[in-house]
Amino acid sequence: MPHSFIVSGTNPERTLLLVDGSSYLYRAFHALPELKSPQGEPTGAIYGVLNMLRRLAADYQAQARAVVFDAKGRTFRDDQYPEYKAHRAPMPDELSAQVEPLSEAIRALGWPVLVVEGVEADDVIATLADEATRRGWRSVISTGDKDLAQLVDSRVTLVNTMSNETLDIEGVKLKFGVPPEKIVDYLTLVGDAIDNIPGVDKVGPKTAARWLSQYGSLEGVIAHAGEITGSVGENLRKVLDWLPKGRGLITVKRDVALPVTLDQLADRQADPSRQRALYERFGFKTWLKEVESAPQQPQQPSPPSTRQKRRYSAILTEGQLRELVKKLETAPLVGFDTECVGLEPMTARLVGMSFAFGNEAVYLPLAHEYPAAPQQLDFDTALELLKPWLEG
Repeated sequence: MPHSFIVSGTNPERTLLLVDGSSYLYRAFHALPELKSPQGEPTGAIYGVLNMLRRLAADYQAQARAVVFDAKGRTFRDDQYPEYKAHRAPMPDELSAQVEPLSEAIRALGWPVLVVEGVEADDVIATLADEATRRGWRSVISTGDKDLAQLVDSRVTLVNTMSNETLDIEGVKLKFGVPPEKIVDYLTLVGDAIDNIPGVDKVGPKTAARWLSQYGSLEGVIAHAGEITGSVGENLRKVLDWLPKGRGLITVKRDVALPVTLDQLADRQADPSRQRALYERFGFKTWLKEVESAPQQPQQPSPPSTRQKRRYSAILTEGQLRELVKKLETAPLVGFDTECVGLEPMTARLVGMSFAFGNEAVYLPLAHEYPAAPQQLDFDTALELLKPWLEG
């Protein structure tokens, strides 16, 4: 990835790894099949989030880390704007039943779990990232939430494990058309449907980016509102009083009173005995075998692996899929799997396909539905392109 930095054991700077747990909780719940424990407990979201954390721990050698979840109840944004997230349905029972056992399993992996009342996970993440920057650390934030792009700077990078996307300063510019310091103004203009924060009607990403390029800031757009013609100009003038309030709702807090210090997030050890008990309860047999076969006594660190690292990517465009088909046709061996909702062959719904060949692992999402889900290829188009290889 041309704009990513690599965090490794050889990087002299200390690194804070933060995970937007609430974002991944919903994504895992909607993306994975309806997994059940031997006792019939739902475990799909638990498995999905833990799998993502295991991957992050392998990819990033961080000196401190935490998983941050939204707290139950109202936040200061609800007090400012009663309609904030008002359209969201309550958490499904099958998901809420997984929250507590998931938190326990995360701690057993050695990750601190943070939940702060009155604010959102984004605010806690922003406060920690700012503290890390003041102390000369780098921060890697794993999230699928576009709001957190406002935090990106020379020391803060976002990673999205679903789309395999990394956003640094240049990455934010390429994706949104504005630099990180203008993301709040950009989102204020386009609005945030997920959080029920209205923007300017009929103003999309291109128009918002163009206005900010021309007028410099949201304040500049407001000051020149009378010069903007057409229906979008009329729509802008209708919401001039609202825009500052919308901007305040989108802006993350960076001064949350936290129950822990940065140092207390460092070097926490996993609890193998607790992991064994939880994996046995959940029916995670492969991970249970890993824990049971792991050395019980501390071992000397092994030398860095010389094996070639596997590359992970997601297919989100037709061009990417055509390139994948070419690789599949020439690969001597391909591992293939399907992701479905439901376990009954006659009723299961296909939502994605996985491919592995050489040192590449590729995922093709087709019908994932969750907040902040990426734009996915048309189902029929994707199958048509893959049909020659699948039938070959």
